[in-house]
Amino acid sequence: MAKLSLFLLLLLHLLFTVSSSSTIIPLGSTLHASDANQYWSSPSSTFSLSFIPVAPFSYVAAITYSAGVTVWSAGDGSHSAGAVVDSGGTLHLLLTGALRLINGSGTIVWDSGTADRGVSHASLDDSGNFQLLNNDSSPTWSSFENPTDTLVPSQNFTVGKILGSGSYSLSLNKIGNLTLKWNNSIEYWNLGFNSSIKGNLTSTRYVLESTGILRGFDPSLSSGMIMAYSTDYGEGNGAFRFLRMDSDGNLRIYSTSKGSGNITSTWAAVTDQCQVFGYCGNMGICSYKDMNPICGCPSQNFELIDVNDSRKGCKRKVEIEDCPGNFTMIELGHAKFLTYPPEVSPQTFYEGILACRVNCFGSGSCIASTSVADGSGSCYMKTPDFVSGYQNAILPSTSFVKVCWPAVPNPSPYQDNAGKDNNSRSPVLIVAVVVLASLLVLVALLIGFWCCCYRSSPKFGHISAQYVLVDYASGAPVKFSYKELQQYTKGFSERLGIGGFGAVYKGTLTNSMVVAVKQLEGIEQGEKQFRMEVATISSTHHLNLVRLMGFCTDGHHRLLVYEFMKNGSLDNFLFMSKDKKGKSLNWKNRFNIALGTAKGITYLHEECRDCIIHCDIKPENILLDESYTAKVSDFGLAKLMNPKNNRYLSLASIRGTRGYLAPEWLANLPITSKCDVYSYGMVLLEIVSGTRNFELSTETDGKRFSLWAYEEFQKGNVEGIVDKRLEEVDIEQVVRAIMVSFWCIQEQPSQRPMMGKVVQMLEGVIDVERPGAPKVVAEGSTRGTSTTVNSNISAFSTYASSSSQSIGVLPFRLEGDMGRESSSLLGLERSETDPHS
Repeated sequence: MAKLSLFLLLLLHLLFTVSSSSTIIPLGSTLHASDANQYWSSPSSTFSLSFIPVAPFSYVAAITYSAGVTVWSAGDGSHSAGAVVDSGGTLHLLLTGALRLINGSGTIVWDSGTADRGVSHASLDDSGNFQLLNNDSSPTWSSFENPTDTLVPSQNFTVGKILGSGSYSLSLNKIGNLTLKWNNSIEYWNLGFNSSIKGNLTSTRYVLESTGILRGFDPSLSSGMIMAYSTDYGEGNGAFRFLRMDSDGNLRIYSTSKGSGNITSTWAAVTDQCQVFGYCGNMGICSYKDMNPICGCPSQNFELIDVNDSRKGCKRKVEIEDCPGNFTMIELGHAKFLTYPPEVSPQTFYEGILACRVNCFGSGSCIASTSVADGSGSCYMKTPDFVSGYQNAILPSTSFVKVCWPAVPNPSPYQDNAGKDNNSRSPVLIVAVVVLASLLVLVALLIGFWCCCYRSSPKFGHISAQYVLVDYASGAPVKFSYKELQQYTKGFSERLGIGGFGAVYKGTLTNSMVVAVKQLEGIEQGEKQFRMEVATISSTHHLNLVRLMGFCTDGHHRLLVYEFMKNGSLDNFLFMSKDKKGKSLNWKNRFNIALGTAKGITYLHEECRDCIIHCDIKPENILLDESYTAKVSDFGLAKLMNPKNNRYLSLASIRGTRGYLAPEWLANLPITSKCDVYSYGMVLLEIVSGTRNFELSTETDGKRFSLWAYEEFQKGNVEGIVDKRLEEVDIEQVVRAIMVSFWCIQEQPSQRPMMGKVVQMLEGVIDVERPGAPKVVAEGSTRGTSTTVNSNISAFSTYASSSSQSIGVLPFRLEGDMGRESSSLLGLERSETDPHS
């Protein structure tokens, strides 16, 4: 009896100790799906485990927050709803220690796999974690370690764990990247640490904090890194936030309050839902109606697989195999077929849209293709495995689909997602068309009469400019109203920066795409000319140019809408304290940025129909996307500021930037593309050094950095020029880049290379000869729309030595034959020549 009393006392002590933070569920406990009032709850009743209905006579065993938000469900994790049982279903905590879900028929639907592993009881705590514990209260199994589709605060997400929902899953790989995948194969989104950290990671984990921050941790890091955060970050002490893998393939952070029943999405991994691979099923085309994504088919040669669920995709009415030799290609404007790793191959390069169409037409394995109008010449060929499409007016791409003849296009760019037959409305449509056509003819006659009578009126030019229509080519920008842009930018509340042409604000379009909206200042052109210049800018597509997506010309308002660059401008990474490495770029990124910028400028100078002179190349105008690809911004704006459209731009019409102006500006010489080359040379030197080219310091003996750098280069002190934050560099690339920068900043424009040759020199395609000494430019202030020059200083004064001594020995040692070969390649032993020829 004494032993029994002692045992009961110990048991009561155990129950009291554990129940203060969690509820004890003894072995043998059972929940019944038929009993809606039966549940296991946490001590504060914040979380409960019970059966919840998902359909008539269908239930899942789930942990819910505040009787409304499901955070875990019993099942294999492949379906967000969990394993379904009928009204006779039960959830047993067996005496063997196994947690088992059984259908009314007696079939085992799911089992925890913990039988005979020492489980003594179960518990549910106030963080939402359900655990099977042994006598030492050590967990044998827990819901936190076996997530389904949701992650809650304090729950670790580590390598090997998966959040799944239908065909979509979230996982964490060994290098610390969160990845979203379709069918466990196509990776369409990832989020991870920067490249300088990835190599040192040992055991990464992600945690969603109660404040709404998704933070990444690793033993090799002194503290966690913020990877994402909700829009209501830190707001509301009673807010409950959770991360969920949704059935539409998107990963979102949600917020709710206890008992409110309102759940709000506060962050989404994929801002453009149509970019989720497979969202509209095989051969489905995703587009937008208002702010909602809808699904349709490429043409009327297809039909929805399920008219009640357009997301299940489309099928051909007649298969290609049934019409051999009698098929054609149907064109989809502003459309693309999504291509993600590992599906990026095959990627081919052709000259123009026609070649992309013809090559797919002639290939037996190709059923569709996409030609991307970004200057890369890319053509993506799609095989019959799975094809996911996206169509939007802002997409600069054209796609083709192979169909049996005859091709029957959709009546509108986006097919009715309901897939219903509209033949019953055809008589009404015919009447409407006839009436509309009659009205248009009448309006045309009135306009013609008005033009004939009033065309000579002095007011005519001003009025007609308000209604002029520009015949845009494919990929034309979208026209926004000022009111729309006010709405998209929340009243221009979030300013990204301000430059010579005006302020830039962050905005979000109706399709959830994030954009940058630039409010132009000082535009002197009329609406017609402004529209024509905008059309020219928007037709300039290249991988290394920021894409213009739209414009606004309401009254005196002139705005441009650009794609949003996640990592901002280059200056944010280059010019920071030398002892801070967190935001600096490694050498590989820097060189790729330098090369990409050069390619973008080359396209403007040499590959466009008309040469576009940028006039303001500087780190602030070099933007970086999420993969740190360089994109040149603000090109073409110089012409907007110059109403006369002179062949050579005048000094007074351009907003130059101190430190990057070529000598021609100050000598009142013609402004040509060589001015951009000079500016690029200064930027290239800054990319290598991480120092502003016009800075004066004790380290540079009071000289401007560009002149001091040349002297150090002459002495062979390349290491002294390179940014001290760079731990590893490719010395051949470094020396090549430094010499190219000195060629670009030569005083005489004729001595500077064309940008196409700059690209070749950087890539090592041609030798780089030893450059002559650059000369300093004495610059005045650059305020407003003009640059003021002090007339009593020489525009070409120099502090540099014109010594022709040899380069000398480099501090980075190149051993043996490789060293001699590299020196020859880089032109270290050659005499000074002009590389521009």
